[in-house]
Amino acid sequence: MKNIYKSIIAVLLTVVLVLPLTTLAGNKDRSGQAGASELLINPWARSSGWGGVNVANSFGLESLYTNVAGLAFTKKTELIFSHTEWLKGSQIGINNFGFGQKVGESGVLGVTVMSMSFGDIPITTVDLPEGGIGTFSPTYMNINVAYAKAFSNAIYGGFNLKLISESISDVGAQGIAIDAGIQYVTGERENIHFGISLKNVGPTMKFKGDGLSIRSFLPGQESQFTVEQRSAEFELPSQLNIGGSYAFLFNEIHTLTLAGAFVSNAFNNDQFIFGAEYNLKDYLMLRGGYTYENGITSSTDRTTALTGPSAGVTIQYPLNKEKNSLFSIDYSYRATDPFKGCHTMAVRLSF
Repeated sequence: MKNIYKSIIAVLLTVVLVLPLTTLAGNKDRSGQAGASELLINPWARSSGWGGVNVANSFGLESLYTNVAGLAFTKKTELIFSHTEWLKGSQIGINNFGFGQKVGESGVLGVTVMSMSFGDIPITTVDLPEGGIGTFSPTYMNINVAYAKAFSNAIYGGFNLKLISESISDVGAQGIAIDAGIQYVTGERENIHFGISLKNVGPTMKFKGDGLSIRSFLPGQESQFTVEQRSAEFELPSQLNIGGSYAFLFNEIHTLTLAGAFVSNAFNNDQFIFGAEYNLKDYLMLRGGYTYENGITSSTDRTTALTGPSAGVTIQYPLNKEKNSLFSIDYSYRATDPFKGCHTMAVRLSF
């Protein structure tokens, strides 16, 4: 068994050292060719507060976005509800609910549901370009079912199955994707973490439905025929994340964690993320981060509305110290241009 652990660590470290050198430039030539881009939106407050840099030291349900291996750190039961005002002013809202439960001695099962709302959009036609005939609202929903396990006190791994749904009243697309991740913990006080995760790997998706059909006359025919237009298939925005973190354990009261991550996007620029989190006896946590990618500092070259900086805060209170139950409120802010930033609020209960 020890040889298996050593092999896993060797593979992990090899990927960490070699892969960034081979994928450093990203794949900007394929920008805009992937679909289901909502898979790249972090709906959680804690991890988004420092840019999702905690690939190596994510814990609990929020790990389903950054690195599913961190789900294995769930102590017993965890519930989270979060709401995000995405690009404030655009009327896009994201609701996210998650449930995690420890099963057996070292396994954890997690389920999360993410739903996006876009408000009411006027229905327009060729004859009525100004609308006035009603509204419609797109529905985006992602369901995650994950399992993670502690293989030892140093190695944690997990996988996540995603069910993807995008639809309006008469057109929709469904798909599936898989995430996988590993975390490695070391150091005399277990304060050094390494992690790697592969996200959004799955088959192509395609829109189908009556909305792609039209009725028209064919040459030489007096009656109308229904003609269905073909929609193109699109790939998922696969992503590879590699990260590390170091926690300065000053004493039982103060902890400062520094973290860094490299994100390789198959359909966009690669990213480098840096962040820090200060923990005051698990009662108060302050965090901040910066996400860098090519052109992000220029308003003309930037390919994303997110400008890089992010910040967050957590207030946590123990409900029952004997049962180790906690109640916490999380908040994060991500700077954008244009719009008025992205704001996420979350309520968490663990017991």
